[in-house]
Amino acid sequence: MNTSRTLAAAALSLALLGAGGAAPAFAAPAAPSANVASTASVSYRTVKVDGVNIFYREAGPKNAPTLLLLHGFPTSSQMFRNLIPQLADRYHVIAPDYPGYGQSDMPTMDKFTYSFDNMARVVEKFTEAVGVSRYALYVQDYGAPIGFRLAAAHPERVSAIVVQNGNAYEEGIANEFWQLPRAYWADKSEANGAKLRPLLELGGTKWQYTEGARDVQRISPDAWTVDQAYLDRPGNKDIQIEMFYSYGSNPGRYPEWQAYFRKHQPPMLIVWGKNDKIFPPAGAHPYLRDLPKAELHLLDTGHFALEEDSTAIAGYMRAFLGRTLKGGK
Repeated sequence: MNTSRTLAAAALSLALLGAGGAAPAFAAPAAPSANVASTASVSYRTVKVDGVNIFYREAGPKNAPTLLLLHGFPTSSQMFRNLIPQLADRYHVIAPDYPGYGQSDMPTMDKFTYSFDNMARVVEKFTEAVGVSRYALYVQDYGAPIGFRLAAAHPERVSAIVVQNGNAYEEGIANEFWQLPRAYWADKSEANGAKLRPLLELGGTKWQYTEGARDVQRISPDAWTVDQAYLDRPGNKDIQIEMFYSYGSNPGRYPEWQAYFRKHQPPMLIVWGKNDKIFPPAGAHPYLRDLPKAELHLLDTGHFALEEDSTAIAGYMRAFLGRTLKGGK
């Protein structure tokens, strides 16, 4: 199997499901330019968690409500580089890199368990190490199963949730894109793992950023270039294949997370790139079954919606969080 066949299968899946929903009927409130912090105000720090150096970006006043931003695959906290300055005047924003991603340490697989359970444990200990006991979550892609593990285990710590192309429902992984990962979950063979490896090459990485974008010329090539540089480190692709396998542990947790939504009714904002061929809008709508007060906006962009719509998303967040968050950490 080659990359083009993998991506063509993903494209077919969205065609079968439809683009899903109309664009929001009202425009996102813009983040006022007078309130947008400079990128120079972002600090780049490292903290040790169980002997592993965890890199994170931090901005904003520490006595303000905290936003914990959890990135997806195959990226790192750099996916939030445009969003953080648009929120840091009003919020304390922190965005870690998971082990094996971005600037965090990349322990070898014989010394670290690359699984979603373990990533959630690391992020939980990270929040404790940096002194954050309550936070609003922003979750995208891999960030969703990590963040939802945290929220279900410690609902008292979560003040609100922003979901951007992150799944918690079977409907969200019913498309053809997930056929190859499902085959690997069922049979962790070298042959099935090899079929997923084209997604770790430059063509697959660039596709994640450009497919579904309104205007590819507005997508910075720095994004996929930086991600690919991390993927190309010796041993990293084996780590990513292991994480692909571990993703199979997430669907079994969906009922638990949905029960958490129903019981605790966390305030939720859903901002979703509706042209995403990995997590199509079929995965966005079911949140409203369990959280009828959730706010849903479908954006005319793809998987990495922040690349094209960080200003719109920041505007939605500022309005939502302004209504929702009453106190500090």
